[in-house]
Amino acid sequence: MDILQKTLFATLALLGANAQALDSPDKRISVKVGQTDRKQLTYTVLRDARPVVLPSSLGLQLADADLAFGLTLGTPSMVRAVTDRYEIAVGKKRHVTYRANEQVFPIRNAQGQKMDLVFRVSNDGVAFRYVVKGAGRKQFVSEATSFAFSADARAWLQPMQVAQTGWMNTNPAYEEHYQREIPVGTPSPSKAGWVFPALFRTGDTWVALTEANMDGSFHASRLQAGSPDATYRIGLPMAEEKTTGGELLASTTGDMVTPWRVIALGSLATVMDSTLGTDLAAPAIAFEASKVKPGHASWSWALLKDDATVYDVQKKFIDYTADMKWDYALVDADWDRKIGYEKMRELAKYGEGKGVGILVWYNSSGEWNKTDYSPKGALLTAAQRKREFARMKEMGIKGLKIDFFPGDGVSAIKYYVDLLRDAAKAGLLVNFHGATLPRGWARTYPNFMTAEAVKGLEFTTFTQADQDAVVRHAAMLPFTRNLFDPMDFTPMVFGDIPTIKRATRNGFELAQSVLFLSGIQHFAETPDGMATAPSFVKRFLQELPGSWDDSRFVAGYPGTHVVIARRAGDTWYVAGLNADDSERTVALDLSFLGRRKGTLITDGASERAFITSSITAGSTSITIKPQGGFVAVFR
Repeated sequence: MDILQKTLFATLALLGANAQALDSPDKRISVKVGQTDRKQLTYTVLRDARPVVLPSSLGLQLADADLAFGLTLGTPSMVRAVTDRYEIAVGKKRHVTYRANEQVFPIRNAQGQKMDLVFRVSNDGVAFRYVVKGAGRKQFVSEATSFAFSADARAWLQPMQVAQTGWMNTNPAYEEHYQREIPVGTPSPSKAGWVFPALFRTGDTWVALTEANMDGSFHASRLQAGSPDATYRIGLPMAEEKTTGGELLASTTGDMVTPWRVIALGSLATVMDSTLGTDLAAPAIAFEASKVKPGHASWSWALLKDDATVYDVQKKFIDYTADMKWDYALVDADWDRKIGYEKMRELAKYGEGKGVGILVWYNSSGEWNKTDYSPKGALLTAAQRKREFARMKEMGIKGLKIDFFPGDGVSAIKYYVDLLRDAAKAGLLVNFHGATLPRGWARTYPNFMTAEAVKGLEFTTFTQADQDAVVRHAAMLPFTRNLFDPMDFTPMVFGDIPTIKRATRNGFELAQSVLFLSGIQHFAETPDGMATAPSFVKRFLQELPGSWDDSRFVAGYPGTHVVIARRAGDTWYVAGLNADDSERTVALDLSFLGRRKGTLITDGASERAFITSSITAGSTSITIKPQGGFVAVFR
């Protein structure tokens, strides 16, 4: 008997005869809900009748209600077909249709306290959440949810940063490298656990765990540091991860509804093309459609740092932005002290004349870190936000970059949501830095353009070690951090980085402009560096779409290489990169493009050289240089 058969028999035995099954619309994914001898709820997930998530626990502990043990599982509801169609400006595709089967499992404990367990199963995964209804105070204490895998599974995981560590006590900010293809059960090197999304491979099935629909009423979660017996459990934010005087964990006097726990699963292509992270988010709030303007931005701070945040340099960057036909110029920290509000008004007016919108930086923090950058402490209350946002709108500012958040406590998540809602009222776009994973906010808040929550390019300018590590790191991000949510990595340098020896070829850098999804893609390259690029590269960047109508995973493997195709209108852009130390020839199935002719840009003979040639779609292959990349355009 092989390990798969043993696992299947063990799964069926643990589930028991009372297990309830819910299938995906295509019948390939099945969830079975049952109970243990201790009357604890369990679930398992199967794909093509083979276990993927082994029997795993369910339940909540509230201060006045044990909804994890001693439970009675009632008669589940009838299966309801769910169909949800929505449009999203910042994502893999513009028009999305989500279809799933939903079933509600009523739960009751020995004291008669009730909870609903809501499951949805779609063709690309499983989602579930807990609903505790009724009046009276409900204080969250802990969650029993777990995800158990076969012992031979592998994981790609990022350690969670410990609160109140790092530069000026600004952690956690989701800014670590991933541990790649590690055995399941490997403890996190951080006591804070592992971040979402968490990627696994079990047999021929890939699994991505995350959560969605953060409305400000619940704290954000992660996976606990320990995973004995290959079982990962939901973890909680650390005690310090809250606003000054704010709450850490969820509480309410109304219905308590948890975020969706999301399990995307299937082939690697299925997981990569999945939109579950936004499918399960709340519908969009009202926001003027004409102001939803994804695009590209210049950003002086990436390479020039603090000294560039002065009027004359920012004016030159506006000229640069206009020349590149980009949409925005970002003016970073301390602009209020080094440029001032009135001169910023002049810059905004100058930019408007050039067709360039101005984005400005804010420090989110109160007393939860030691940062001094300003404007600081100007957004903490509703009255402050209303005043400051009105001022920005009157000055002609198009959006805000808000930095240095305290973590994932419920008060911190509510602060994010309040910022998004209040900025939307003022017609302002938002970018969060030093921040949490967005968890579906791009759907709910059309003014939300992007968030950092990644060890981005700026780190590669600080130390050689981070520069050397960026090659594998960049090859991880489309499979993990950027899987469901926009990511402000701030890519692309063609020239030199002061005191740093670059580890990537220029084709690798250019490919990130397509591979990485961000509502506003802030490019790190300066006017001087861009001047070294050939005209055909500059033209490619001038014509690059700011958002995508469709995307398809073409090829790749986490941490080694990736190729993705994205469509804007009738034009397809295909991009790929190779993180290996040797050339890689990749088979490309581009049959969905027919026999279209395209233009290819890839690495030349030297690390900084580009070459261009023609390419024909269909079934073809491409050889990518070590630490190199390519882009191809099919019109």
